[in-house]
Amino acid sequence: MVLSGLTPLLLWSLLSFTGAVNPIFLPNPLKVLAAGQEMIVSGIIFDDIIASCGRVFGGFGIAVLISVPLGLAMGTFRSIRALFEPAIGLIRYAPATAFVPLLLIWLGLGEPPKIALVVIGTVFFNTLMTANVVWQVPSELIRAAQTLGASSWTIFHKVIFPHAVPGIFDSMRVNLAAAWNLIVVSELIAADQGLGFRIVRAQKFLHIDQIFFALAVIGLLGIASDLLLRTLRNRLAPWSQE
Repeated sequence: MVLSGLTPLLLWSLLSFTGAVNPIFLPNPLKVLAAGQEMIVSGIIFDDIIASCGRVFGGFGIAVLISVPLGLAMGTFRSIRALFEPAIGLIRYAPATAFVPLLLIWLGLGEPPKIALVVIGTVFFNTLMTANVVWQVPSELIRAAQTLGASSWTIFHKVIFPHAVPGIFDSMRVNLAAAWNLIVVSELIAADQGLGFRIVRAQKFLHIDQIFFALAVIGLLGIASDLLLRTLRNRLAPWSQE
């Protein structure tokens, strides 16, 4: 793991310090750290982090509240699956960014369209992935519970849901990464704070070092959020610990 993290850093250092790539386009790690220090001292990076985290976790939280119950229902009941799967399967292929003009018309400027973009970009995939986790519950377990006289609610509560919990959290981890990927696009919508906004603003003035630092911060926040979901999964489903 350490080697996989050091290899890109060594390659970056080699290309930048040797001048193999124009330093204007590929600043060396020390220059990026210096730019990051300036952003930390000025405090702008913390404002950007708070703004971006609010949009990512707000949008993804709404997506989870919609997709997990709906995915569980689709995976458990064929009638609900038949009702929702065709529409969700169709909409998920539409790029989330294509909804930006509509979101601006429907929701105006401000936070709602930014959060809504994250919701649209994650809710459909998370729904189908959650349903797929439920479909993978071994039928032998369900038949055994039915043989013992368990009710439909007991089968769901004692068999289907516990078996699906690890997969649900793994699906959330995948789609939370997608939410972080959408942050740059969402902050193109009349934003004045956020890591995506900072990247776009730095690009206008060719501050490549600031872009690199903001990207590193997004990567670290993404890793931290992934570890949080993994920890929650291991706490709620200790039988699935890696």
